[in-house]
Amino acid sequence: MLRLKSSLWGLALVLFLLFPVIVSNPAYRDIAVITLIFTGCATSWNMFSGYSGYVALGSAAFYGTGAYTMALVANHLHMTGGAAMFWLVPLGGLVAMLVAIPVGAIALRVRRHTFVVITIAIFFVFQLTAINLSFTGGTGGISLPYIPWLASYYDVPFYYVALAILIFAVILSALVRRSRFGLQLLAIRDDEDRALGLGVKVFQVKLTGFAMSAFAIGMGGALFAMYQGQIYPQFVYDPIFDITIALMAFFGGFGTLLGPILGGLILESTQQYFTVTFSGGSLGSLYLIIFGALFLLVILFAPKGIVIYVRDWWTRRAVKAELATAGATPVESGH
Repeated sequence: MLRLKSSLWGLALVLFLLFPVIVSNPAYRDIAVITLIFTGCATSWNMFSGYSGYVALGSAAFYGTGAYTMALVANHLHMTGGAAMFWLVPLGGLVAMLVAIPVGAIALRVRRHTFVVITIAIFFVFQLTAINLSFTGGTGGISLPYIPWLASYYDVPFYYVALAILIFAVILSALVRRSRFGLQLLAIRDDEDRALGLGVKVFQVKLTGFAMSAFAIGMGGALFAMYQGQIYPQFVYDPIFDITIALMAFFGGFGTLLGPILGGLILESTQQYFTVTFSGGSLGSLYLIIFGALFLLVILFAPKGIVIYVRDWWTRRAVKAELATAGATPVESGH
């Protein structure tokens, strides 16, 4: 089973690496870049919220922080638009992680539902601050250095950097889940008071996980800003971002490693494709109805997410097969 899982992960990696080589349509490449960015953010978000049970709906604050770090530093250094700007992507993640420390120190002093409300409130503080400060460009936003790449090639470097962010988020999430630190997060999710009684430094563990999850989200925001070439506070500090990455995790399987990856690949690529295909035509907002219906089907038939549903189905199937075999053995021996 372990060898099979390793082979499937390896096959998936090969397919991702070959995608820009196989697919030459810039529209599909654009969908792929945005999908990978959001999937990486959803995976990183799930590393804290899925493992600890603390559903954070203010992660757009870190996404926007990464985006503004990229824009402000690139303009301050008078950088020439090009590959050198990619070095600012980890810086965006680092700044977002540093910002997450005081945010988490405030929000994580409360639990569950109150935590959700506080993260939303903090997010709006970030959004309003970006709108009203002069150095952020206000509602007019900020333009980044122009990147003079050919249209046929433009998406390719962004695709591979977005893929690198996703791979980083997946590896980090897997390492956390299998570590003592990850077990502490899971213990907090199951019973926080009991975890505290068993000696888990609950607040420190939650704050560390919260800050770690902000790193990849900040990198995703930085890459998005560079990719778009222009950012506005209402778009990088967007509440829809928080809802989207949370839906990805719940859709695929909240608290699982594969869940947010599967959810992100399905939901974001579907949304982007429907947006491109239907939103500009006479069908209007039909793509939103299709997108909502797809999510509703999963909620009705697999409320715990696709990954958990398939895992439970496979387990039940294996148990039935074992029971059938065990039941047949005495009959066969009796003959």
